[in-house]
Amino acid sequence: VHVSAIGADPQSPAAYARSKAGGETGVAKAFPAATLIRPSIVFGPEDDFFNRFAKMALLAPALPLIGGGTTRFQPVYVLDVAEAIARAVENPEAHAGKTYELGGPRIYSFRELMTLMLNEIGRKRCLCSLPFALASLQGAVLQSIPFIKPPLTADQVKLLKRDNVVGPQAAGFKELGITPTALEPILPTYLDRFRRGGWYAR
Repeated sequence: VHVSAIGADPQSPAAYARSKAGGETGVAKAFPAATLIRPSIVFGPEDDFFNRFAKMALLAPALPLIGGGTTRFQPVYVLDVAEAIARAVENPEAHAGKTYELGGPRIYSFRELMTLMLNEIGRKRCLCSLPFALASLQGAVLQSIPFIKPPLTADQVKLLKRDNVVGPQAAGFKELGITPTALEPILPTYLDRFRRGGWYAR
């Protein structure tokens, strides 16, 4: 089983998406019977999406909505992705050589996800639209600063120009016999640390 990502594309302008496509090609050549798993953004206690923006919200008076915040995502719970992998491993003949795109039960815009996160941690922050061109310039500057993990890179801006959702004809959770978990019941189980009085906010 090889875990890739929705949006893997050898022709993508984003190096991340091209690298994912390259990984899929390499695996298919070496292991033609491998199952490919392509999740949308994965959420869970140690995710690098909601945790990242929640940390930013503790310090920044505003959060950027790159490209106006219209990019669409289909967040998928980490345990659902793990279950999909387990089922492919347990029954390899049924899943040999197949590709599954995994997304949660609902599609959200980037703006909707930021609003949901802010409501969950009880913070009011301005959501400011940032054009792609300006965001690309900002990302290029931030990624050039040594010794820091940039909050934004130019390549991430390129990724945000495309929706990150399951394709209309793609096999997914249904074909694996899994009912995906909704985002709303899970976020409170780990974003509470960013609320006032939570250990991140002390």
